[in-house]
Amino acid sequence: MNANDEKWLKAQLRENLPPVSGELERDLWPRMRARLESRPHAVPWWDWALAGAAVVLLLIAPQSILLLFYQI
Repeated sequence: MNANDEKWLKAQLRENLPPVSGELERDLWPRMRARLESRPHAVPWWDWALAGAAVVLLLIAPQSILLLFYQI
């Protein structure tokens, strides 16, 4: 890229992009906190199924605890 291309690119950027201010228009944390608090804290069914399968595996074959720890 030569100097003329660079000057043209800078002029185009200044012309087409709005100026950027360093401050936010509003505080985003209250909205984020409300969104986090509104989420349900439900555990999906497949998590319970995996936990149950791990318990059954340990009851049937206790020596498989090393395999389970390896997977975790």
